[in-house]
Amino acid sequence: MYVLEATAVACANIAFIKYWGKRDAELNLPANSSLSMNLDRLTTLTTVEFSPNYDDDLVILDGREETGAARQRIVTHLDRVRAMAGLRARAKVVSENSFPVGAGLASSASGFAALSLAASRAAGLELSQQELSILARFGSGSACRSVPGGFTEWTAGTCSEDSFATQIAPPEHWELRDVIAIVSRAHKRVGSTEGHALAPTSHLHQARVASVAERLAQAKAALLEKDLATLGPLIEEDAFSMHAVMMTSRPPIHYWLPSSIRLIHEVQNWRAEGLEVYFTFDAGPNVHLICQAGDQAEVERRLKGIEGVLEVIVSGPGPGARVIAP
Repeated sequence: MYVLEATAVACANIAFIKYWGKRDAELNLPANSSLSMNLDRLTTLTTVEFSPNYDDDLVILDGREETGAARQRIVTHLDRVRAMAGLRARAKVVSENSFPVGAGLASSASGFAALSLAASRAAGLELSQQELSILARFGSGSACRSVPGGFTEWTAGTCSEDSFATQIAPPEHWELRDVIAIVSRAHKRVGSTEGHALAPTSHLHQARVASVAERLAQAKAALLEKDLATLGPLIEEDAFSMHAVMMTSRPPIHYWLPSSIRLIHEVQNWRAEGLEVYFTFDAGPNVHLICQAGDQAEVERRLKGIEGVLEVIVSGPGPGARVIAP
């Protein structure tokens, strides 16, 4: 009786230049290209076991058996892998996250990157990094950015075959830190998939998409030159741009909490005092503060004294998705 099993780990990522909205929902093709950094402290560890002993797919996330839409999303991804490998066996998926899920910390990015690698390897597939990034994209768009290591760019491309992420610099390129202020651990009421679908209803959506290419090029150059004074304002502008689309969608989406807005003002004050730190948000209320390694301790110290900050997580640049067993 055969059993096919593999375990993989992948990092979440923080997008410096973000994508919001899709030009093809079925293929998960983004409205624009994006730029991100893998986060070494935010990881998903996933084991996939295919076996004829299973009558149905079993999905266990953080110790709890998943049902409904969450399970179906994973089963659909397993079906993609089974089709590629010519495999019919059902699977058991066990996945554990090192951080809060569904709170805007890119849990689907690390989750589907790890799932794609573990499932494909368990099924006997040896995919290239490009092929794995494309596969992960089908599960969650931002997951394609968690496949390469360090700092990555997801090129929107023209079709499914050329829409994938590549590394633009390894983790050791720049000792940046993402000091994450957790202001809520709750699942967000509007998921990213639903939010992407609403993006075209905003009158600001097309203007944002049109502006991204120039901003991404400038941010990429600043990242390669390790120029935070140039990169920082660009990532703040891009975050505001994305959330402006969310807030003007129909119906509008408001991810920020009062503590999120308080932190925006705090960071602006700290910068006026000479502390080089910049903020960004994904689709959630938690605030990512980007600084260099030498300023990490001071940013962390200040955050811990602010009302509404429940936890502080510090991440540096992380590696790409990787198999750890067998």
